[in-house]
Amino acid sequence: MSILAWLAALAPASLLLVGLLPGANARPGRTAGLAFGAGLVGLAVALIVATSVAIGGPLVTPTLGFAGGGIGLYLDAVSVTMFALVSFVGVAVLRYSRNYLDGDTNHGAFIQRLSLTIAAVQMLVISGNLALLIAAWIATSFCLNGLLLFYAERRAAVLAARKKFVVSRLGDACLIGAACCLYQVFGSLDYETIFAGAAKLQGASDGLLTLAALLIAAAALLKSAQFPLHGWILEVMETPTPVSALLHAGIINAGGFLVLRLADIMSLSAPALSVLAAVGAVTALFGSLVMLTQTSVKVSLAYSTIAQMGFMLLQCGLGAYAAALLHIVAHSLYKAHAFLSSGSVIDVLRASWSPSRNGSPHPARFLVALVGTLGLAFAISWAFGATLAAKPGVFVLGSVLMMGLTLLVANAIDARPNTYVVGRAVGSAIAVGVLYFALQAGSEHLFAGALPSTQPLSEPADMAIAVFAIAAFAGVTWLQSQMAAIGATSWGRALHVHLSHGLYVNTIANRLALRFWPLRANAPRLS
Repeated sequence: MSILAWLAALAPASLLLVGLLPGANARPGRTAGLAFGAGLVGLAVALIVATSVAIGGPLVTPTLGFAGGGIGLYLDAVSVTMFALVSFVGVAVLRYSRNYLDGDTNHGAFIQRLSLTIAAVQMLVISGNLALLIAAWIATSFCLNGLLLFYAERRAAVLAARKKFVVSRLGDACLIGAACCLYQVFGSLDYETIFAGAAKLQGASDGLLTLAALLIAAAALLKSAQFPLHGWILEVMETPTPVSALLHAGIINAGGFLVLRLADIMSLSAPALSVLAAVGAVTALFGSLVMLTQTSVKVSLAYSTIAQMGFMLLQCGLGAYAAALLHIVAHSLYKAHAFLSSGSVIDVLRASWSPSRNGSPHPARFLVALVGTLGLAFAISWAFGATLAAKPGVFVLGSVLMMGLTLLVANAIDARPNTYVVGRAVGSAIAVGVLYFALQAGSEHLFAGALPSTQPLSEPADMAIAVFAIAAFAGVTWLQSQMAAIGATSWGRALHVHLSHGLYVNTIANRLALRFWPLRANAPRLS
């Protein structure tokens, strides 16, 4: 079956050829058409390989290299899911880009850089060893840097690219260090050898393995724009919209994929998982709070991405790997659509908005609705065997999702409630909860052979992080419902100003960046 596995290499190879064709700017229409065709080929290949893996199990090729590192592919349920996702998003972005920059003198060069970036991400997710993964990881970063500097005369674009460059190099160093540690432990960089060796450890770990897991966690956090090194992702709005869509729906997931790909190693290190959970929880809370105060659609979406990546890494830290992969898929599809349709979001909001006759729900009724939705989350999770103690990662995100329905329930029981309206609101909340936990159960079954099973909490610190996340987002839900009243107070206005500026974390980062790497007065346009 290695022949079929090698077929997967056709996807990045096709886009690579388009990216290296000469004379792209002379005939941008042809370049865009070829790139879209190559993207369709990659998507077809991804679907064929995914079907084969679903029917016959993982596909693995021999490694053409040394010490388990080189050219080799490893295709299991995790990698083919990400392969199909990246290929689908890539096709959508390439199709959108055919018209988006039509008439720009660098339209063809932009399509080529986009093709090279998608090819690098595809190779990253289907790689069969750490050496190839690191090469694709670094290539993805440099290709993205070229896209970020498409309008290199914009000082904000240059600043964002420089901050991204520094953060990426730190992540590269962490990943290379982790690979060195794993090679010392297992004597190979090949996934099959590493996974087989990790299975023999049976929960035991040593110093080198713990160090490797911590470095993997650090690389994932840096790649996923986690607090406090998240600022670069807020400033990539200077790039064309297709780049934002590809970044937020594809490239940003590389950190999560790294953790999932090496989940067998991560599950052996409680400290590394605790780091992921703690930083993820803080970042999710920070991104969610700041997002509420933003007036720019794209900046609000950027903070949403920061928060969602925090949630995803929190799930990984709590051992809910299958839930994290499902989260990546759902978030990618949503975020790609959100960015590509961001130009019409105002019209959509105007068409869907309707005034509330009574304004915000009464605080007491809102509290009743909040407690009620949390109660539903507890009840439904118990029915599915996904309680806080048994499956904390699944339960935390489910609770946050159910709390998002609080306003719906609160409006139903506010003022003059009637049985039909209340029943419909509560029924909708129950349906959402059942669907969420059913999808989580399905994802666990689907990825059972490729990811470690969800384990009950064993560390007090992890339980504290899970409880903190639930309590914090209950507070955020309450704050969101009372924003009008809070905004009328002096401290509320001050809080809004501080949050709208992201607590000035990115401002401090910009000052440091400009101090140590000043911008030139007139940056040349990249051609």
